[in-house]
Amino acid sequence: MAFTNPQGRTQTSLADINITPLVDVVLVLLIIFMLTTPVLQSGIDVSVPKTKTVREVTQQRLVITIDRQERVYLGGMGKERPINVNEIAGLLRGHVRPDQPIYVRADENVHFGVFAAVMDYVKQAGITNISVVTQPMSESGR
Repeated sequence: MAFTNPQGRTQTSLADINITPLVDVVLVLLIIFMLTTPVLQSGIDVSVPKTKTVREVTQQRLVITIDRQERVYLGGMGKERPINVNEIAGLLRGHVRPDQPIYVRADENVHFGVFAAVMDYVKQAGITNISVVTQPMSESGR
């Protein structure tokens, strides 16, 4: 773009684009997304027991989660909703086929009585394909 100054000379304007503000905005957005993404995918914090034999699950399944405070949740990964333990059989009976696999994910500090009660309610619903979610044991032992 050219223009004429008061002395009658033709000059060109500086037409360079300053990308520094654009880079700043993009980096700030990148940092925001990096910080919020793990929060969205976290789900319920459960420290599952460690075992030597672990089979990796590749498909999303129905999961019953028992957290450290022995609260029970029903749902898939990241979409859990709290439920009453006594309602497990009724909820599963109406929505789950008897041959559909159910995963029970319990914190390693949960009392066995609570774990056994949840397993019993799942079996009362007629579900026979129940798996317990564990974590692989490290090479050094635990």
